[in-house]
Amino acid sequence: MSLPAGVAAGHPATAEAGAEILADGGTAADAAVAMCLASCVGEAVMTGLLGGGHALWWDGSRAGLLDCFVAVPARVGEMRDLPIDFGEAHVHYTVGAASCGVPGIPAGLAELHEAGGRLPWARVVEPALGLARRGVVLPPRHAACLAMLEPAFATGRGAALYAPSGTLLGQGDVLIQPGLVDALECLAAEGPRSAYRGSIADALLRVDGVTLTWDDLGSYEALWRDPAREEWHGLTVLTRAGLSGVPEALGRLPRLAGRSETERVLALAVALEGGDGDGHTTNVVAVDGAGRVCVLTTSLGLGAGAWTPWFDLHLNSMLGETDLAVGGLVPGERMESMMAPTIAFDDDGPVLAIGSAGGTRLRTALVSVLAGVLDEGLGVQAAIERPRLHTSAGTVHVEPGVDEAAIEQLERQGRTVVRWPALHHFFGGVSCIGRDGAAGDPRRNGLGILA
Repeated sequence: MSLPAGVAAGHPATAEAGAEILADGGTAADAAVAMCLASCVGEAVMTGLLGGGHALWWDGSRAGLLDCFVAVPARVGEMRDLPIDFGEAHVHYTVGAASCGVPGIPAGLAELHEAGGRLPWARVVEPALGLARRGVVLPPRHAACLAMLEPAFATGRGAALYAPSGTLLGQGDVLIQPGLVDALECLAAEGPRSAYRGSIADALLRVDGVTLTWDDLGSYEALWRDPAREEWHGLTVLTRAGLSGVPEALGRLPRLAGRSETERVLALAVALEGGDGDGHTTNVVAVDGAGRVCVLTTSLGLGAGAWTPWFDLHLNSMLGETDLAVGGLVPGERMESMMAPTIAFDDDGPVLAIGSAGGTRLRTALVSVLAGVLDEGLGVQAAIERPRLHTSAGTVHVEPGVDEAAIEQLERQGRTVVRWPALHHFFGGVSCIGRDGAAGDPRRNGLGILA
C-alpha cells in the first residue's frame, strides 16, 4: 500500500498551492517548490525567500537529503539584542541586517525542481504570485504569532506591512506585501539565480548594515547529502541527523503501543529531552500519484527586522541564532540546523512523510507524532492534535490534556512543570501524509489535502 497523493502544510493557502500544482500534473517536487514559495507569502511570520532549509526527496527508488540552509558570509557584523515574550517563556534573540546569512532557499528550490520537477519553473511560481497579488488572510494562530513577534516585525518597512494603519494586523486581516509581487515576477523571469546574481541579489546587497557580498552569494550551492538511517521497530526511518537529534531520540524511545497514557508520557519525557530556544519555521509535504515524496522545512530564524528595498523580502537572522552557531561562525561554512524532514518505510514503501516546525521543540513534535502514527496506530490528524509535552533542563512544558498522573510523577521527580493554557505554536507545527490521509497542525492553522 502506497501513500496517497496529496499535500500538507502550515497554512491553508500553502496547501492549496500544492494541490493546484498536483492537479495540473505536477510532481511532488513541483508541488513542494510551489508550496514553499506560497509559504514565503502566506506564512511570512514563519519563513521567507531569503531563509534556509532542508528537504528530503524520494524519487520512487532512492532518497536524497538536500541542504539549502544558510551559509556564513566572509564577514560578520554587529547585531542587536531583542527579547521576545512568548507568554510562558522568554527568549532573547540577536537580530539586525548583520544577522543575515547567505540565503539558501532559492538555490534549494532550483535543485528540487531540476531533480524531480515536470512543470515549467514559471508555472510553479504562479500560485505564490497569485497569492501575493490578492493578499493573504491572517488565520488565528499566525495572527497570535505576529502579536508576539511585533518587536521584530513592526519595525522599518515591516511597520508599513504588518501595522499599515498604525495598529498591528490581527486575525482575519489581509496581509498585503506589494513588493513580493515584484520579487516573484523577478523570480519567475530570472529563475532562482535572481537571488544570487540578479535583481533580488542586488536589492539584498543594498540593505544598510548587511555584510553579504556578491562573492558570498555567487559561491553558494545547495548540497545533496545522504540522509540518516534509523531502523526503528521494524521500520526504516530516513531523516536528518546533526542538531535535529531525531535518530538519537528514536533510538531512546521504547515501544509505546500497549502502554498506559501515564507510561507513554513518562517515556516521552525521558526520550525527548531538548532545549528552550525558539525558531520560526514551516514545513510542507507532497506526495504525487507516482509515489514520489518531498518533505521540505524552511525558516528565516526570527527574522532580522530588516527588509530589502523594492521587494519586501525579510532578511533571515540565522547568524544571530546562538543555538545554531555550534563551534562559532566560520566564514563559508553551513550553519547547523534542527530541521528534520523525515520519511518512514515498511516493506511496501513509504508509510509516513513528516516534517515539523518548532526550533528545539521540532524533535519533540515530530517524534511524538511519528510514534503516535507508526507505533500506536493513531490516524495522522489525531496524532497531530494530541496534547504535547516538551522537556528541557529539568523543566517540562505541557499542553492542556497531558496526563495528570504523569505530570504529578514528573513533579515528584523534581521537575518543574509549566502548564500552557491552550495548544500553542511553541510546541511545534507538524505536517504529514500517512496512509490514512494528510494532516496539518492546528497550532499553526495547518491543512492537509488529498489529491
